[in-house]
Amino acid sequence: MQESRLFKIVYHLLDRGQATAPELAEKFEVSVRTIYRDIDALSGAGIPIYTETGRNGGIHLLNEFVLDKAMLSEEEKQEILTALQSMNTAQDMGGSQTLQKLSAVFHLDSENWLEVDFSRWGNKGFDNKKFELLKSAVIHRKSVKIHYAGSSGAAGERIVQPCKLAYKSKAWYLKAFCTEKQDWRVFKLSRIFDLEILDECFEHREYPKSIDSAEGEYNQITLRFPKEMAYRVYDEFDENDIQRKESGDLIVSAKMPEDAWLTGFLLSFGTQVEILSPVSLRHALAEQARLIYEKYKEA
Repeated sequence: MQESRLFKIVYHLLDRGQATAPELAEKFEVSVRTIYRDIDALSGAGIPIYTETGRNGGIHLLNEFVLDKAMLSEEEKQEILTALQSMNTAQDMGGSQTLQKLSAVFHLDSENWLEVDFSRWGNKGFDNKKFELLKSAVIHRKSVKIHYAGSSGAAGERIVQPCKLAYKSKAWYLKAFCTEKQDWRVFKLSRIFDLEILDECFEHREYPKSIDSAEGEYNQITLRFPKEMAYRVYDEFDENDIQRKESGDLIVSAKMPEDAWLTGFLLSFGTQVEILSPVSLRHALAEQARLIYEKYKEA
């Protein structure tokens, strides 16, 4: 336990530059006296760590200190190489050289067992370039002008401050602060059809966790699918949300937003889905099906 905490203290100081003993004590849930004992242990092990008193004092590492590669386990080294390899497929990322250098430093072969492609079928060039540009904007905190097709169907121009790229449910998203709405928004990368990185920089701000937890506010949706649709049900829903009946039918119970996207999604199953609840969703789907029928019955 102490050994793990010692490494974490070193990593924390490498990341932050300095810290006070009370800060470290609170972070690692130990006493201030224990932190000072840890500092003595690190110093005795040859880590150039020191304390300074005064207004700007605290615990520091010498600026020239670099964490020795030997402090990484073989498994951790391989995980680093795997992460780089997975990112190496995006164009112009320069990951190949970094991969080769670290493989040599770690004395490990980087086996080419993993391939990640951010693009959709038939659109490899722009999808990968888009990902790379947005990644650069996130890292360098540059504002981005995007042309975006919203869920309402309207396409427009937005200026956003990118916070992070996120992968969820088989799609990539950009989490960013929208300067027009003065609020956080999530943009699906496939709906961004043009973008420009601006010269304007912005201050870093944390993406609110409350936005990601909004799923808890959705209603519970219960659906029934025949066994013939199992291939797609397991593609679209989490295995923990699926119950298989003796008849082979699949019952799905999941929290989902009741909106136009959900209606269109359920219509894509045709007659191979039955909405068990809520009743309001059954009515919404029936009405949408009626409108489709009215549109095409004359054809």
